Amino acid sequence: MSAREMTLHEARMGLLRVVGQMKSVEQIQELRQIVSNYYAQKVTAEMDRLWENGEWSAEKNEAILNTHLRTPYRYSEQ
Repeated sequence: MSAREMTLHEARMGLLRVVGQMKSVEQIQELRQIVSNYYAQKVTAEMDRLWENGEWSAEKNEAILNTHLRTPYRYSEQ
């Protein structure tokens, strides 16, 4: 097992211990919100960095908004 895999395993076990000690659904929902907020802050910080460094722009935002990213469905003839 690599060092990265060991660290990931330890992180997962730590989270399982925390969740195992929770006594209510509300506590689990609160933890979910905390984790969501954490990742939202990380994404915001990274987007701010990209914007400040000129790696992201309003033009890129518009290009993404106008890009069709959905995979077309293939309908079989019946």
